[in-house]
Amino acid sequence: MDGTLDKALIDQLLLRYEVEQFFIHEAELLDSRQFDEWLNLLAEDIRYWMPLARNQEMGDWGGEYSKEGKDLNWFDEGKFELEQRAKQIMTGLHWAEEPVSRTSHMVSNLRIEDKADGTIDTRCRFLVYRNRTETETDFFVGKRHDTLRRETDGFRIAAREIFLDQSVLLAKNLTVFF
Repeated sequence: MDGTLDKALIDQLLLRYEVEQFFIHEAELLDSRQFDEWLNLLAEDIRYWMPLARNQEMGDWGGEYSKEGKDLNWFDEGKFELEQRAKQIMTGLHWAEEPVSRTSHMVSNLRIEDKADGTIDTRCRFLVYRNRTETETDFFVGKRHDTLRRETDGFRIAAREIFLDQSVLLAKNLTVFF
């Protein structure tokens, strides 16, 4: 191997490490209910989108998820809406979050692509566990596509697409952040 290849590989590994640490930090903020700090990780123009999953016939994969801007979604929000959701949870008066949920966010299978425009596209798998009261336990499992922007003080999430691997939500509510 020549020095150029070694440097390129090292740079790629360092970027992967940075992104992994960013996502681990984000998970910790969410799990410890530090929503204001989590909101600071979001770009002002973020698009937070989660389509509905549908059961499809074998081979008809194009219709597995609802279409952007055309069909219904679980979420299609910007930063303002996310801020309002977080504020509502933290009032202590939110019927679906009193008592507040305990969550664990896990991220794996991270793939990254450093784009020419300065953004970083990521793909990962996630598992979000939620428990509240004695009997409510929910598992959300799926794939996430994130676009990160590097700013002077770290990454900002510019876009998040969340694809649940379940077509029917068994949870009583959908107050968790992904």
